[in-house]
Amino acid sequence: MSESASNVAYLFVAGIFLAVALWKGLALLREPTLTLALMTTCFAVGAIVYCMASPVGYRRTGAAVGEPWFPTLPIYLGILLCFGTIHLLTILWTPSRPENMRRTVTGWAFTYVSALLIMIVAFFRADLGGPADPLKFNTEQVDQPAVVVFLTVFLVTLTSGTVNTWRRSRRARLDDETLTHALRWFGGSMLVTFGYVVCSAPAIAAAATGHHQLDHLGVLGSTFGALGSLGTAYGVSGAAVSKWLGERRDIVVLQPLWDLVVAGVDEELSLSARDRPGSTGEEPPAGPGQARPNRFFNVRWTLHRRVIEILDGIRELERRAWVSEDPAQAVVALHKEALESDNLRGRYGLTRKGLSPLELEAAVTAAVLRDAVERLENGHEEAGRPFGTASAGSLLRVPGKETPASKERPRLVRVARALHHPLVDASLQVVRATGDRDGASQGVAEAR
Repeated sequence: MSESASNVAYLFVAGIFLAVALWKGLALLREPTLTLALMTTCFAVGAIVYCMASPVGYRRTGAAVGEPWFPTLPIYLGILLCFGTIHLLTILWTPSRPENMRRTVTGWAFTYVSALLIMIVAFFRADLGGPADPLKFNTEQVDQPAVVVFLTVFLVTLTSGTVNTWRRSRRARLDDETLTHALRWFGGSMLVTFGYVVCSAPAIAAAATGHHQLDHLGVLGSTFGALGSLGTAYGVSGAAVSKWLGERRDIVVLQPLWDLVVAGVDEELSLSARDRPGSTGEEPPAGPGQARPNRFFNVRWTLHRRVIEILDGIRELERRAWVSEDPAQAVVALHKEALESDNLRGRYGLTRKGLSPLELEAAVTAAVLRDAVERLENGHEEAGRPFGTASAGSLLRVPGKETPASKERPRLVRVARALHHPLVDASLQVVRATGDRDGASQGVAEAR
């Protein structure tokens, strides 16, 4: 890797590390935990290390302290500190025997601290002279015994940490999806980082005996180190970013359902005053869907709020007795009939196997909700009466009442996606055509 390419690559990695450090630091302020503290420290140190390791940073640091080769010490110490922190995080997340975790963490922490102290002593005992070549310390100064000790301790410790992290990550079986994602990337990244050792060790050994034909192989090793660092950065942030993007996507998907059962039923169901017409002194929205939630900040809170509001809207429709069983029976009947007819499958956009049980439940729920809101609007406008309240014994329930809280979000997303499914549209046409809200069987018969 040339110096110009190294400057670009190292400063790019430094920028990534700084962004992750700031992100985890903000999370640490909100929720102080050991793991967040370790991650924040790791990536903050990593950002400094990669800034200093870039040739331009290396030379400026050396000139500032008056020792051209001095930046090597904080760079190598920072590398061990970063990868050692990732190693310790892996141990904390994958305790083979919880009762021995404290002993394991203490043992590895002692190993890293000892290695750092030996490296500091060895570095200052070396007599480093001549102009510095930022990418070739390992092969330019290896003729000194103290430098050999310095590099040997560094490479042995790095090898032990990376290989152990890879092995633990590969064997880990966790229920937490985010931790599983992080560990999978930690393990792969550590294996890539081990490529630095594979390239550097023979280059150092050859240079120590006076042969510099492998010097470029040693320089190539820095590429593996940079790639491994990017992998660890993605390990601690990739799952969170993917989850954040998924939450933003679900907010968008749920908006039509929110418009239907919250804005279309009662705006007071909205938990946020910002979403209520006229709450800020401005003109109220002209219709449902014009008030949009923030999808960049507090995304998870916004999504949870949307789910709660939608569930409240559904309960309000049930409480006010606008829910009918006719649309549900029509969807089931039309779906069953479509499975026996290629023409109907094509009309309703179904595959040969039809909808899965979860998809069919979502379609049924979507039809029931659309019908209930239409009944509410027509009943209120035509009869000019206040909303009625049914007795507890006469309440009809919208499908999905037994759904665990952890499954509500994906269920409602399916319902939102099914709101305008051709099968749902057709079932509502059948219900409207019969005009018999108390005779579901008649509607099913006419649907066939």
